[in-house]
Amino acid sequence: MFFLNKVKVLFKKYFDRIHNEKVKINLLQAIPFWIASIVTGLCAVLYTKLFAFAEKGTSYIMLHFNWSFFIVTPLCFILSWWLVKRFAPFARGSGIPQVMAAIEIASPKNKEKLDRLLSIKIVFVKVISSLVLVLGGGAIGREGPTIHVAGSIFQKINSWLPAWWPKIAKKNMIMTGAAAGLAAAFNTPLGGIVFAVEELSKTHISFFKSALFTAVIISGLTAQALLGPYLYLGYPNVSGSTPYIFMLLIVVAIVAGLAASIMSKIMLKIFKWKRTFKKSFHHILFLAACATIMAAFAFFLNEKIFGSGKELMTHILFTNDKEVHWYIPILRIIGPIFSFTSGAAGGVFAPALSAGATIGALISSWFEFSAANSNLLILAGMVAFLTGVTRTPFTSAILVLEMTDGHNVIFQLMLAGMVASTVSLLIDKHSLYDHLKEQYIEELG
Repeated sequence: MFFLNKVKVLFKKYFDRIHNEKVKINLLQAIPFWIASIVTGLCAVLYTKLFAFAEKGTSYIMLHFNWSFFIVTPLCFILSWWLVKRFAPFARGSGIPQVMAAIEIASPKNKEKLDRLLSIKIVFVKVISSLVLVLGGGAIGREGPTIHVAGSIFQKINSWLPAWWPKIAKKNMIMTGAAAGLAAAFNTPLGGIVFAVEELSKTHISFFKSALFTAVIISGLTAQALLGPYLYLGYPNVSGSTPYIFMLLIVVAIVAGLAASIMSKIMLKIFKWKRTFKKSFHHILFLAACATIMAAFAFFLNEKIFGSGKELMTHILFTNDKEVHWYIPILRIIGPIFSFTSGAAGGVFAPALSAGATIGALISSWFEFSAANSNLLILAGMVAFLTGVTRTPFTSAILVLEMTDGHNVIFQLMLAGMVASTVSLLIDKHSLYDHLKEQYIEELG
């Protein structure tokens, strides 16, 4: 704290020398965004490395000691849940609903509530809990947690600003942090910006567009400086896809959108049922049952139920083996249901993409399609399933576009997102995140 106060004094001494008041204010308002963006990029890279290491650990255990998952999976599920329950209850789940709730309640009078949703303690608990869960085979992603981590970093840096510093709206800071987190997690700068506009923003973006763009660029460049320029998935072949394929693309979008909405509905039903649990023993029993069922599926049927599903997406997009068994999409839906409702930390972005990819691959396998046509249906499934969960068709389309450099199929991806968004309304008018956001606000009191 002494060091922080010393830095604040030095900053004030230096900036008092600037006589142009407009330049001074603009610079002071920009610096917190710059610092937070760099820290976010560094944290995103570290988290990416740790998450990949944990998934490799899961693969190693599955390859050499697959029977041990009947012990490892329940232990990891229970431990990851306990970490959240004991140290930071609001670190559970994806983190995106918490960020949405924080944006909605952000004001000086709600400082205590905001600190319960976004804090440095949550950053550590979020990362550790999700790593333990994925090591045990949890079907979760790191992207939602990265957004939660980024929102916490931006909020904390904003709270450290001294009284003489020009005020920055908490909502703008948190929204910008979330966009920077998504951009760094997926290496998708446009996706981060569109996500902030489509999912998070209820204010006019012109008020903070410069800060938003700058934060996304800086966090993305920081991540690229350490990981190198890369695409999240690579360059699948979609050139030469035939025009008539859009009819089947609509079918894929309908199926994936409905499947995602049903999955979200089941999750919400489980969350509602779990609120009737009176004792920790009930939660432990639920976790042990979910983990054992997942371990049984992995041992007796297919280990594809485990993990984020990124490896599965890469396989079906970049090999000639694009066929999947009929039960793989079901496993890729069951896995996130059990993992996400565990009460531990973990996101649903990547699992949603992998579930959609398997639906697209399954439907394309019923026909003798070229690799380009099959890949287009796989990408459409990814967009549609993610849209069914988030109800953000443009964010979903832009994310998949940037992950795969699929600029030549942007209209097809947007069509898939719009179709999925429309059919999802048949199941529920609100997204999974909207429902969870309301639950968090209610829980805060």
